[in-house]
Amino acid sequence: MKRREVIELARQIYDEDQLAELEHAIDYATDKHAGQKRKSGEPYISHPLAVAHTLIEWGMDIDSVLAGILHDSVEDTDATLEEIESLFGHDVSFLVDGVTKVSQARAGMRDLGSYLPQTKDNLSKLLIAVSQDVRVIIIKLADRLHNLQTLQFLPPSKQTKVARESLEVFAPMADRLGMGRVRMQIEEISFSYLNPKEFQRLKTLMNKRLGKSTRKLGAVRVEVERELKKQGVSFEVSGRVKNIYSLHRKLKKVDGNIEHIYDLMALRVIVADKETCYRVLGILHAMYQPMLNRIKDYIAVPKPNGYQSLHTTVITPNKQIVEFQIRTHGMHEYAERGLAASFHYHEEKGKKGYTRNKSTAHLPAELQWITQMQEVAARLRDGEEISQKQLDIDLFGDRIFVYSPNGDIYNLPEGALPLDFAYLVHSDIGKHAYSCQVNGKIHAFDKPLHNGDVVEIMTRKLSQPKQSWQELVTTTHARTKLRMQLRKLGIIETVSNAAAIIRDKAIRKKTKH
Repeated sequence: MKRREVIELARQIYDEDQLAELEHAIDYATDKHAGQKRKSGEPYISHPLAVAHTLIEWGMDIDSVLAGILHDSVEDTDATLEEIESLFGHDVSFLVDGVTKVSQARAGMRDLGSYLPQTKDNLSKLLIAVSQDVRVIIIKLADRLHNLQTLQFLPPSKQTKVARESLEVFAPMADRLGMGRVRMQIEEISFSYLNPKEFQRLKTLMNKRLGKSTRKLGAVRVEVERELKKQGVSFEVSGRVKNIYSLHRKLKKVDGNIEHIYDLMALRVIVADKETCYRVLGILHAMYQPMLNRIKDYIAVPKPNGYQSLHTTVITPNKQIVEFQIRTHGMHEYAERGLAASFHYHEEKGKKGYTRNKSTAHLPAELQWITQMQEVAARLRDGEEISQKQLDIDLFGDRIFVYSPNGDIYNLPEGALPLDFAYLVHSDIGKHAYSCQVNGKIHAFDKPLHNGDVVEIMTRKLSQPKQSWQELVTTTHARTKLRMQLRKLGIIETVSNAAAIIRDKAIRKKTKH
């Protein structure tokens, strides 16, 4: 990546003062990295420039781009955070420090088999850095993407380590931020290094399959475009091909039979507004026979990462099965670039509740996990032991959306139970819970919630939490609130008493020996 390319792209987005800051940052980083080379033999500055170029393409604010240029300066040169703050401001130095902490945490990750840092200290660094400012992980994703794109210059053992870490940590993070295009790029490159034979086999299989389908799909596209024009709809139609890693995962679910995968190719219809999305859905269903079990409304009920679209699969008169995705321009931008597209943070960063540990109700549902991550980081920092299974649930597991009867949306890990929801809404609701209804029907406390459920917790003032409830919560947030209440009621030992009992037992055991 060349300096000129970065400046030319930036000129389309930023004002003259911001461009001057960018050029200053490039000059500074070029000077600091002078003499350093990448494994490819290129000057090291080519990497920060590539990261900045990607961040500009994603539409990030100028501070993020400056941090992208400077992100390796503190770790790899004699630059200091104090110097960066004096030259480029507190926000930029804060972001550079956050990206550095993520890198340090990564250094403590096991080579293979686990995607969590090996030590509590490393995990704390990772969580704190990410939870304090979501831009940190977006910069890190741009950094990781370029490292993957130049992975061929590393030795095979290093390629495997970076690819596995990317697939298990950074792809899920991209997905959590709604950055679909980035997630697919990370998955595709990582999979090609982790399982090159299977990657090539599936690529060949996909190309053969697409060769047969492309002409037929083209005919359907012409029919649809003609009908939408006839109905006076303003639209754009494009094709979408499934990525190789997604195909790999889906084939596992259908015993390897590609005939049972209907969305290898899909047609995407982009329109002006939400109402037109539903109108287009009706037009398609009037033209073709819909497969009723494959109609998905992610506009009314978005995916937990904020993704919105209508999906439908239809059967044409010549028995061809075609998937359609229907969305607005805004929904499409979010589906491609997620949080970086609308950059909600840019509007919200002045609100204390966004980055500090406030109620999750202050955040849009797809961002509540940021506060939940921060809570876990704080508990680790305070010395609390949290199991790896618990961390898997809180940080890396799939997410669901559930609703209160008033329509408020809450983001929970998949497999969450009613008391997890109760404590997320308010600790007093958890404390006084005595029964639960889901979608208007009585629901047991030990039965998991599902995406889109409407959950109502019945409370009584006289109801109190029970010790057995510790088996009925899955999240760190709910578990911590519950234990605090149980200690206050004297139902379980306080932390200090419990520690004393363990210590005394250890002393007695040692004395016996």
